[in-house]
Amino acid sequence: MVQTSTAPLPSSARPYVGTGQRRIDGVSKVTGQARYAAEFPADGLLYGHVVSGGALASGEILRIDTRAAEAVAGVVRVYTHENRPRQPWFDSTYQDQVAPPGIPFRPLKDAKIVYSGQPVALVVAQSLEVAAYAASLLEITYREEPFRTDLAAEQSNAYVPPEKRAGIEPPPPDRGDVDRALAEAPVKVEASYFVAAEHHNPMETHASTVVWNDGKLTVYDKIQGVVASKEYLNEVFGLSPDDVHVISPFVGGAFGVGLRPQYQLFLATMAALDLRRSVRVTLTRDQMFTLTYRPHTIQHLALGAERDGRLTAIRHEAVAATSTFEDYQEVVVNWSGLGYRCPNVAFDYKLAKLHTYTPSDMRAPGAATGVYGLECAMDELAHAAGIDPLELRLKNYAEEDANTGKPFTSKQLRECYRQGAERFGWSRRSPRPRSMRDGRELIGWGLATGFWEASMQQTSARAVLSADGGLELATATADIGTGTYTILAQIAADAMGVPIEQVDVKIGDSSLPASPLEGGSWTAASAGSAVQKACFGLREQLFHHARAMEGSPLANEVLERIIFTGGRMEVANDPSRSVVVADVMAALGLEKLAAEETAKPDQDAQENYSGYTHSAIFVEVRVDEELNVVRVTRIVDAVAAGRILNLKTARSQILGGVVFGIGMALEEQSELDHRFGRFMNHNIAEYHIPVNADVRDIDVIFVEEHDDKVSPIGVKGLGEIGIVGTAAAIANAIFHATGKRVRDLPITPDKLLRDDVDGVSSGMARAG
Repeated sequence: MVQTSTAPLPSSARPYVGTGQRRIDGVSKVTGQARYAAEFPADGLLYGHVVSGGALASGEILRIDTRAAEAVAGVVRVYTHENRPRQPWFDSTYQDQVAPPGIPFRPLKDAKIVYSGQPVALVVAQSLEVAAYAASLLEITYREEPFRTDLAAEQSNAYVPPEKRAGIEPPPPDRGDVDRALAEAPVKVEASYFVAAEHHNPMETHASTVVWNDGKLTVYDKIQGVVASKEYLNEVFGLSPDDVHVISPFVGGAFGVGLRPQYQLFLATMAALDLRRSVRVTLTRDQMFTLTYRPHTIQHLALGAERDGRLTAIRHEAVAATSTFEDYQEVVVNWSGLGYRCPNVAFDYKLAKLHTYTPSDMRAPGAATGVYGLECAMDELAHAAGIDPLELRLKNYAEEDANTGKPFTSKQLRECYRQGAERFGWSRRSPRPRSMRDGRELIGWGLATGFWEASMQQTSARAVLSADGGLELATATADIGTGTYTILAQIAADAMGVPIEQVDVKIGDSSLPASPLEGGSWTAASAGSAVQKACFGLREQLFHHARAMEGSPLANEVLERIIFTGGRMEVANDPSRSVVVADVMAALGLEKLAAEETAKPDQDAQENYSGYTHSAIFVEVRVDEELNVVRVTRIVDAVAAGRILNLKTARSQILGGVVFGIGMALEEQSELDHRFGRFMNHNIAEYHIPVNADVRDIDVIFVEEHDDKVSPIGVKGLGEIGIVGTAAAIANAIFHATGKRVRDLPITPDKLLRDDVDGVSSGMARAG
């Protein structure tokens, strides 16, 4: 007989989704219990130190003398291109999941040098200190060949990539007659914008611990998707799926650098298989600059408008850097076709091959770059036309995606503008540059719009309910610091009506149900939808069991009328008719009940709608009139991103993106010395990023938005929208403060001090 209850619902019956919950993994992180890739123990562990060939950007190794290194006590093996084990990968065309067209870099393949800093040897020893010391004893002789690392000098050699990168849309077809519209436009701007190369620099450097056990490998890797590393190892080393198990429960930041398996994984696995020992390879901070980066990009924009500010023409062209061996591509210019209503639009996107490593996705790849150019050009157009920058954007507001002609799944950008402007006090802005000041500081107010794609990927998840009320979730997705553990627990707790403390989330393990890489701001929508679907599968099983039991108060009911709350199933509007879930499990003799489901994006929505997240960023800067030092004193970022799962972690995502944007606008630049072809500021001391003193008041507004098309749980994603537009808003505020238009990021004091800064390096803006 099933017992019923009319007791008051416990506090756990309150919904978790939409509230500000603390991270469920927070305690383990701050107490050091959370283990990262280089922290997992293994018996007899050996340590590998990578030798970076930083002497040249192109050429070959003529001689490599390893004798002194091999003579050091504790050194087990020194691997070079001359003695490394033969691998199937060296003769195959295999590419990893996110590889662009071309041939991936293959460490130690041969004597060829294709970029400065590439790994040329691996020293394996009984301790990390011995390996590093022995590595310093290697004597290497090179032959240098001509190289190219200057994007500006290579513009004339730029080309349209012959093969499209998977998942990256090429520029849409031109529409209208841009040349004629520009020629006839009474107001026009034309300018070039420069974005410097940036390296990711997450707190955790890349590392792989490969545990060898009788030919089978357990691999702890820094990666944004364990399935990617597993597939990579299976293909590269010709291993069977059962021989490789990849684990990555915690990732100390990534921002895109962890989307591809990096070379330390190959080297550690190569050594482990050859030596039949467990091997760990950890990259130094300097060596993080020998990996991927946001590509330096040059953009040229021309905008034409009527005197009232209505756009008549947009031309957006871009040349971006790639390596000599892969055609890395981003969506850079497309944003200008969907951002604003305009009848005449033309696009051009080309690549220039440089002797560097292949660039990669870096927080909002393409958008952070392309929207910077577009939004600065819009600010220049507003100034040339004598129109308020916010009014100009509202006048050209796009109600549909003009690139495709499709309606948006949802778009509350107008409300972002309204709420952001009201909170910021935009109406008090004096329009004339250099007209607002406080003592020796010039005050500038600027704004920009943010756009980022909202999508969902197919993801599987498993939910297991225990007789004691514990709920275990499992999916192979990752948590790169975004709060994935917590939001999945929230979704499941609400779905099953249990306290969040009873939910155990397992992720970052290739043996769990399949999940895509964590990237593109799609993880919350994808993994969250899969978890909810798995929990709904559990609900259905429990309900049918409970309804079929003798004397059940749920007899003749339908699942749609059942509420799961407080560990019970109760009939909506009649809590007296309820069943305790634990009683159902006990009556059936079940210790556990499981459901595994796969969530897929809505095909109709994908084909007939465009999904994007939107934001409006308002910025205040103060610029010292004599020193030209810029301080970002206030930012209001109003974001429309569908359903917000966790107010606390969601706000943190936007804060992080905004700080990223501050760095992009004012500080971050990987400095290439074209005489040597290498990045010179390859450490945190000289690669400048925002610190506490650079970050002031950041106010985040989440604009209410309902979206039932992007994902089953109404989520759009927040990981990247925070950076998009932020650099442009800061640049626009600096112009308003100083009257100087700097179009070359980052905007450093020396650029503001130049007398020719307004127009010489970047173009013209005029009202005819």
